[in-house]
Amino acid sequence: MNAFTAIRAAEEVELTILMPCLNEAETLAVCIGKARSFLDRAGISGEVLIADNGSSDGSQQIAADNGARVVPVTNKGYGAALLGGIAVARGRYIIMGDADDSYDFGSLEAFVSRLRSGADLVMGNRFKGGIEPGAMPPLHRYLGNPVLSFIGRLFFRIKTGDFHCGLRGFNADRIRKLDLQTNGMEFASEMVVRSALAGLRIEEVPTTLKPDGRSRPPHLRTWRDGWRHLKFLLVHNPRWMFFIPGTALLCLGALLVTLLMLGPLKVVDNLSLDINTFVAACFMVVVGVQLITSGAISRYYAEITGILPRNRRSDWLTRTLSTDRLAGNAGICFAGGALFFGYAIWRWASLGFGPLKDPEIPRVVVLGLSLIVISLQAFFSAFLLGVLEIPVKRLKAAQPSQSGDSAAPGER
Repeated sequence: MNAFTAIRAAEEVELTILMPCLNEAETLAVCIGKARSFLDRAGISGEVLIADNGSSDGSQQIAADNGARVVPVTNKGYGAALLGGIAVARGRYIIMGDADDSYDFGSLEAFVSRLRSGADLVMGNRFKGGIEPGAMPPLHRYLGNPVLSFIGRLFFRIKTGDFHCGLRGFNADRIRKLDLQTNGMEFASEMVVRSALAGLRIEEVPTTLKPDGRSRPPHLRTWRDGWRHLKFLLVHNPRWMFFIPGTALLCLGALLVTLLMLGPLKVVDNLSLDINTFVAACFMVVVGVQLITSGAISRYYAEITGILPRNRRSDWLTRTLSTDRLAGNAGICFAGGALFFGYAIWRWASLGFGPLKDPEIPRVVVLGLSLIVISLQAFFSAFLLGVLEIPVKRLKAAQPSQSGDSAAPGER
């Protein structure tokens, strides 16, 4: 009976207000008080949950004394603390926010309303709600947050204007199913990106930000954490990381190679493009092909491992890309490069290996060598693809036998 009562109590919790905590003794009681006052005023069945990340200033006792539930999280990091709290939260919905008194836990009505109306993730937007003087460093306010938020919107077609707002609410079950992994500050980006990739409903509400109430410096490290956010965005978007810059380099390089193959190109009276530009163009083609190949392998691997969702283009890539096909194309490219290079050697030999005055020959040599380099890159990339496929093929091969093993007891 007691177990049944406990289960019902857990099911009846609508909202968990979750705060990650690492030595927040100066502000924790204030934040908990505001959160509990909101729950009481709004008549919401809820809890205040503190995910403690190893505080040494007595934050755990402060939280317990003020009526919050405390869950210790041993893995270090902002994301690790939140993941630990999300895993044990009892509420159907979770609203998370920093325990430094910079966010107003007493005004969460807009978040709850959007969640109740069906939103899976509700992001706060500090730029729309208001940022008090001194609440956000100028570098973060005018460069870091706007730039990273713009990149996130561009890469993943998300309309969110403030990618890194720490005050956000979400449907607990939907976010748990995303299997979020990052432990650091980039967790904020991962939640938004993975939600968008999964097709979850993301909405946004204005929220305010005021200077935090701590006397110590914040845990956030500008350049380190900014790089980790940017790295996460790039890693999860092969299109912008590899395909777009690779295609741009390949097209521009191929155009210049075509224009300069037969001789110099006069642009204006005192400017002409010649052999040096031709060499640079060949390098652009080499780098462009390598980026496109890396992007294809990255996208293929991301799909077969479930890192990124399938779409029409990725399905075509999965059907088309293979070690055999890539290695075969590498062989064709090598043959073309060898023909160009062989032609240049034949022309040199026809002159008794003497001085080459024909301006065409250096171009033929550079083009031939470029094709050979591209072929070698593609050849070894083909076998890299084969290596990446090994664990996936083993897993697929093991699944039927595991299903048979699980069915055997029933048959007996």
